[in-house]
Amino acid sequence: MSIPPTTPAGPRRRLGLSLGLLAFAQLIFSLDLNIVFVALPDIGSDLGFSGQTQQWVVSAYVVFAGGFLLLGGRAADLLGRRRMFALALTLYASSSLAGGLAWSPLVIVIARAIQGIGGALLLPSTLSLINTLFEEGPRRNRALAVWGGAGASGLTVGALLGGVLTQTFGWQAVFFVNVPLAGIAALAALFVIPADVRERTRRPFDLPGALTVTGGATLAVFVLVQGPESGWTAPGVLMAAVLAIVLLIAFVIIESRSADPLMPLRLLGNRNLTTGVLVTFVYMATFGTLPYFLTVLLQSVHSLTALQTGLAFLVPSVAIASGTQLGERLTTRLGTRFTLITGFGIAIVGTAALAYGFSADRGYLALIPGLVISGVGQGIVWTAMWIAAGTGVEVAEQGVANGMASTTLNLGNAIGLAVLIAVSNSDIAGHSGPALQAALAQGGSIAVLIASAGMVVGLLLALTLPRTASTGETASVQRRSESAPKTGRWRRE
Repeated sequence: MSIPPTTPAGPRRRLGLSLGLLAFAQLIFSLDLNIVFVALPDIGSDLGFSGQTQQWVVSAYVVFAGGFLLLGGRAADLLGRRRMFALALTLYASSSLAGGLAWSPLVIVIARAIQGIGGALLLPSTLSLINTLFEEGPRRNRALAVWGGAGASGLTVGALLGGVLTQTFGWQAVFFVNVPLAGIAALAALFVIPADVRERTRRPFDLPGALTVTGGATLAVFVLVQGPESGWTAPGVLMAAVLAIVLLIAFVIIESRSADPLMPLRLLGNRNLTTGVLVTFVYMATFGTLPYFLTVLLQSVHSLTALQTGLAFLVPSVAIASGTQLGERLTTRLGTRFTLITGFGIAIVGTAALAYGFSADRGYLALIPGLVISGVGQGIVWTAMWIAAGTGVEVAEQGVANGMASTTLNLGNAIGLAVLIAVSNSDIAGHSGPALQAALAQGGSIAVLIASAGMVVGLLLALTLPRTASTGETASVQRRSESAPKTGRWRRE
């Protein structure tokens, strides 16, 4: 899908409005993550979840978002980025309404699954819009920093709002709040985002590839989430694992033979994209698990209320937001490779320090140094990894490239949570009262240390990126070498 250029009189204002809306959509997306974490204990007790099955309020979203992301990215390329953006927000609002009205564990899990599909359409369409509206280099870096900062702000707002709404109106309110926000954003997209331009020649949609990868990825995430609870040898888990492998192998075969594949395998030859895809996996398998263990520590160990827990998330959220802006500056001046290495290096130290605060005998103040240092590193990595994933990718394939990176993002979250929850809960059986609180804190400390060690993998992946000039210098060279009709803020395909 092409994006039409704006008139010379108002390109800057039009771009600003578009970026503002895209950032607002990311704020909605990330706001819901922390809202659910803070409200999880109340949801579990009110609807009758057991301690382990309660994880499915989070995991249902992860499973379906992870399974549909690649499809969502390609749909944005072929069917229109603005169209998919508005559709995703509409689906998100509808499923949030259903979640707030849920009366049983099954209903809320189904609502979260549909919300996950909405998220799978939203994230790659938002990223591909940024990567097509803003040329590669400093402008795109700044746009991604604004987008990332909005996401970090959403974590802050979500934690605070989740605490206030849960304590004042009940957990249902954390779902209802998304309805007007997503609805307004969907309507605004029709006026702010440039209209999709119909291609002169209709490109085929790789339906066999879409069905096999969506089914395979969804089943794979299900196995990773359900395996620790039901047992890896449980019939349902084994059956899902075998079917996932078969479908994913079929997907690779289909893509290698398709004239217009859902995911062109040649994209794997782009080292920036490949590294970005792998880094998003590590990111969510490590950083992405920390809010869960912080919530358990603050509420189940230290007995903080939902509102107090929300306030406690202020510190890491502000640190992450600061890191996203620093990540843009570092990438523009010193390159993506240096920025990722720096971000992971800072985060490794900060996350290891965070583990010290996971104790039943230590208060919130013991967590603050680790939360700040780890949060800054997390923000730096967040901005740089999306810059890497979009570097050197053709405009017509930005959606599928971001779908690839977003898919591994969710797979990393599913695997990280499944593994680290299993590790942290391995020694809590038979405990109660203070002994249970001590076991939960100790298990959380071990999980956070493992997450810190996992970040070393991210640092090693960053070392595989090519040594290049800063993106500011690269963009300058590109602007001098490209012809005038192909440059500018509004790019044609």
